[in-house]
Amino acid sequence: MFRIKSHLLIPAIVMSAALQLSACSTFSRLSNVGEVPNLKPIEDPTTKNNYKPVKLPMPQQERQIYQANSLWKAGARTFFKDQRAARIGDILTVNIDITDSAKFDNTTTRSRSNSEDANLDNILGFETDLVQALNSNLDPASLVKLGSASTSTGAGKVDRKESISLTVAALVTQVLPNGNLVIQGTQEVRVNYEVRELLLTGIVRPEDISNSNTIDHTQVAEARISYGGRGHLSDVQQPRYGQQIYDILMPF
Repeated sequence: MFRIKSHLLIPAIVMSAALQLSACSTFSRLSNVGEVPNLKPIEDPTTKNNYKPVKLPMPQQERQIYQANSLWKAGARTFFKDQRAARIGDILTVNIDITDSAKFDNTTTRSRSNSEDANLDNILGFETDLVQALNSNLDPASLVKLGSASTSTGAGKVDRKESISLTVAALVTQVLPNGNLVIQGTQEVRVNYEVRELLLTGIVRPEDISNSNTIDHTQVAEARISYGGRGHLSDVQQPRYGQQIYDILMPF
């Protein structure tokens, strides 16, 4: 009776499932030959099994207080309702336009030469005894002679250019005691099998927010901006884990 070893059973099951999924995908593509791609119907996303409700910081409900015989609301910055971000949970648009260029070219050269020479032809008449006591080849005229030389040369060059132009909507996550707003924004865009991620955090002043509820990245204090990707293309551009570990451990 043919038996499959236990350590080969799980890989065999995984391989079988992968082949079945591949076959289903192939048959589905063949059935759509010559047909236009179908659009997904509009559905209620909350009815899906993988749906998870979003939980984010929200502002506390404030009671609107008006002064007697006045149309102004206490604390309002404009006559009409202010649409600019000011409370926890509000959304603010950040314009990111970074064009940095840096170029350095440094060269350093240093050279030094030292020499010491002592001429002691007569040492109180003991120069002859000194020759006999130490070495017959001793020359009192060059009894002490020292010399040293050092040379150092260094060169460095940096040529860097960066350009990023993006727009991201950030969420107010905290209001500091001085009124400044802590914001955080995340944006993900997936094209085929590649995901582009944009992360932004920082602190802004309410006074710097424009009437259109936007602010430039140069007005974001403690800004942390990250733009990268993950997916098949990003994986190819990175060395494999084994190579990275080898480069770290290899001393030569």
